[in-house]
Amino acid sequence: MKILKEMTPEVEKLFKDKNFASIATMMRDCSPQVTPVWVDYDQGNILINTAEGRTKVRNVRNNPMVAVSVIDSGNPYTMVAVRGRVVEQTSQGADEHIDKLAKKYLGVDKYPFRAPDEKRVLLKIKPESVIFMSP
Repeated sequence: MKILKEMTPEVEKLFKDKNFASIATMMRDCSPQVTPVWVDYDQGNILINTAEGRTKVRNVRNNPMVAVSVIDSGNPYTMVAVRGRVVEQTSQGADEHIDKLAKKYLGVDKYPFRAPDEKRVLLKIKPESVIFMSP
């Protein structure tokens, strides 16, 4: 196990590859809430694409501190756990980004599960603490 001060190329690869992540946020009563998600990484930020009205969106508006973990789908003993803060919530580019994730995870050009009135939201997370483990 390595405690890192910053993201390394090896850690970034876990976020960029076709690995699922879990994001933990805090409910108003301070209980944790965890959701499995598709994940991406760009320019120093972990990217989570979600939709307006979802619990994690409400939670990070109240408390931007989150934890994100990724397990390598090819070797489950390789993992990263990141604590950080949501530094931006934006709808700008979120529609294009969910299509990018659909290509990565499903091999399709357009995200097929969109609800008719859904408004996509992109959460940009700045890593503050990184724990990496690989055998």
